[in-house]
Amino acid sequence: MASDPHLTGEPSRKRAMVTRIVETRLDANPLAQRIPVPGAAIWHYPDFLSAAECAALIGLIDADPFPSKLYEPDQDPEFRTSSTCDLKADRVLAIDDRLSNLLGIPYEYGEGLQGQRYAPGQQFRAHCDYFREGQAHWESIRAQGGHRTFTAMVYLNQVEGGGATFFPLAGLRIAPRPGLLIVWNNMIADGRFNYRTLHEGERVTSGTKYVVTKWYREDPWNRAWIAPQ
Repeated sequence: MASDPHLTGEPSRKRAMVTRIVETRLDANPLAQRIPVPGAAIWHYPDFLSAAECAALIGLIDADPFPSKLYEPDQDPEFRTSSTCDLKADRVLAIDDRLSNLLGIPYEYGEGLQGQRYAPGQQFRAHCDYFREGQAHWESIRAQGGHRTFTAMVYLNQVEGGGATFFPLAGLRIAPRPGLLIVWNNMIADGRFNYRTLHEGERVTSGTKYVVTKWYREDPWNRAWIAPQ
């Protein structure tokens, strides 16, 4: 197998099967369009959420925010500066079900739907959503469902300035737009993890940015455990 510095981990038949199922399902959906970028599998789905749904989610996020966290603490205090809200499952079950049905991943493999709020000056520097197995927290993460396979994120509002999602290695920048869903595969076809999914939430320069994010695990997620983000 040729070495590729953008790939980490070992091939996995289980993760490869998830990749085949989800990519086939998304590619067959005329509302979910694959974005033609090199080296990464990313889709966009306009108007996945209605204006009323976006407004309701913004209200939930504003009602119960806390400072966003990191699995791996970084020396840079500006690495992640947003606020987060763990959305109660009973309030967002219909949206959770729609996401699971869209991707074809059973509900129990998804983490709880999470909201993020970015005020002016806030950002999330470049990172990947899969985990590094050599880190001290890996055994705990594995017990809670293992690696993140797919990421789904919906923008809830138009941002006055900044706040785009930038995939630097794929050469892709996506501006927030109410109701727009983006989905990406954190892996390649054989189940190894793809560093080309490196992405960042660019600094908001004016206004406030709201999004909701759903991560799917390789094994069922333990819903009694709330992970730091």
